[in-house]
Amino acid sequence: MDANEIRQKFLEFEVSKGHKVIQPAPLVLEGDPTTLFTGSGMQPLLPYLLGKEHPLGTRLTDSQPSMRLQDIEDVGDPRHTTVFEMLGNWSLGDYFKEEQIRYFFEFLTRVVGLDPSKIYVTCFIGNEKYGIPRDTEAAEIWQRVFAETGIEAKVAEIGSAADGDKRGIRPGERIFFYDDHENWWSRGGGCETTPIGDPCGPDSEVFYDFGEDKQDVEKYGLSHPASDGARFMEIGNQVFMQYRRNEDGTFSELEKKNVDFGGGLERIAAAAIGSFDVFRISLMRPIIEKLEKISGKSYENNTDEMRVIADHIRGAYLLAAQGLVPSNKAHGYAMRRLVRRAILRALDLGIASDFLAEIVPIVASNYADLPDSILTHREVALEVLLREEKAFRKTLNNGIRELRKITRNSKAIDGREIFKLQDTYGFPMELSVEECYREGIQLSENYREEFEEALKEQRERSQTASKGMFKGGLEDHGEQTVKYHTATHLLLAALQKLVSSDACQKGSNITADRVRFDFNLDHKMTPEELAKVEAQVNEWISADLPVVFDEYDKEYARNVLKAHGQFWDKYPEKLKVYTIGDFDAPVSREVCGGPHVELTGVLGHFKIVKEESSSAGVRRIKAVLK
Repeated sequence: MDANEIRQKFLEFEVSKGHKVIQPAPLVLEGDPTTLFTGSGMQPLLPYLLGKEHPLGTRLTDSQPSMRLQDIEDVGDPRHTTVFEMLGNWSLGDYFKEEQIRYFFEFLTRVVGLDPSKIYVTCFIGNEKYGIPRDTEAAEIWQRVFAETGIEAKVAEIGSAADGDKRGIRPGERIFFYDDHENWWSRGGGCETTPIGDPCGPDSEVFYDFGEDKQDVEKYGLSHPASDGARFMEIGNQVFMQYRRNEDGTFSELEKKNVDFGGGLERIAAAAIGSFDVFRISLMRPIIEKLEKISGKSYENNTDEMRVIADHIRGAYLLAAQGLVPSNKAHGYAMRRLVRRAILRALDLGIASDFLAEIVPIVASNYADLPDSILTHREVALEVLLREEKAFRKTLNNGIRELRKITRNSKAIDGREIFKLQDTYGFPMELSVEECYREGIQLSENYREEFEEALKEQRERSQTASKGMFKGGLEDHGEQTVKYHTATHLLLAALQKLVSSDACQKGSNITADRVRFDFNLDHKMTPEELAKVEAQVNEWISADLPVVFDEYDKEYARNVLKAHGQFWDKYPEKLKVYTIGDFDAPVSREVCGGPHVELTGVLGHFKIVKEESSSAGVRRIKAVLK
């Protein structure tokens, strides 16, 4: 059974158990500034796990493409990927542990066809400090489930993963109790760091055993499910939201308990073919085979390079097919990084010419079963990626040229100059070093230290510049920046009035010199539209309108005041609303943290200096106050 079949069979199986299929969320969640990409199947469903009623009921299921760039440096081993697909099902106050454990075991053994004797599970050992008992209920359910297939499942008390590395597995053991670092779920991590008021609870993870011979004992210690070794691979996690953390830090049981299940499609597919290498599954293997053909090299001797390319091009395609374009900011920068890392690894394979045209169609074919609701730009994805490939090839050529300029006279180069080549021209340090060796150019033991120091300084500058990112995009709270912040409210109001009533902010960056404002729109603004918007903003400025704020209950602000806001599910129950103009018939009324001027007349003359595309379906206006 290949990966696409497993996805389809999972959804069909869950429907047979009374679940409703929900559409997956896009990799970029609109209106969620807390995360770059959707990183798990439960992320889009968090409001419903926190108590909001879902319109489709209490039993839900989906298959959610996800991306975690924090794993990017680990890609190259047999199981880490930045892109993965999470099979999920949820019970919102409906069934609990007994049904969930039985459902997943049935799916794995009867639908996918996994050998029950290869399945091992973990449970929560409890926390005496907080009075949370060990999850014997889940363990006993597992024992009954295994017994029904003729397998005796002994219980092992492990504790921490480090304890497991020393202890290993004893004959007959199949159910393992670990501490809250392994088998407790909350948005804050373990019991100690569970946020006040949050639902939380034990989880039961499911592992597939690829054989004791896969364990590198010298490197990872004795084998056990939570080991970092290659014998066991987690293929699913069942979270039992059973508790809530109280104001005093204690935990109490929830009246309405939830189940949040996530199973890795790629990992289940790897178990189905008996391979601990996820890059051998149907979503990956065709890419690998094409790379072997293009490069003339074998996968077995070039696993790191081919795994990185296969993973990164998958991710770049999914982002392009969802309407993103490479850029030097946020999501676009992550996409650009994936493409460029893939191209650099292709160079390591000896692939010096454009090759994405041969790889991307394979990826697109592999994901043909994903719904159009998230892959809204499939038809232009290849073009977007080919354009980026050509641009990066040009960057590489420019970098070599600049390197030769630097070393034309001195025949020497230091780490800060190498960093400048990377920062300015996108020419990677590794290629600079390689080119220096090739051309006999002298490198300064400490060039790496110099490079790292320059990189550290650049990161510190970036962190300082981005501190305003979650403060409405403001660089600071200086007088001129505050004026520009108020001007963005007028700009949005004018866009809604004159161009599109559905216009809403998709991002902003405000400094003391200008405002950059992103908003949704399906067309390039005409000169007439720009002129009308600019004139309307200046009319409101000239009227010297009052700008006032007050705090309101969220429901009152939304339903009575009709305040404009984007993140209603994430707003606190009390929030600040700014009103510009007459209170009963305002020019603008938005949920905002501030700060703003008191009267619009102080803003000066508003001038739009540029209107351009930011990404698919998103336009960008740059404007100044004179």
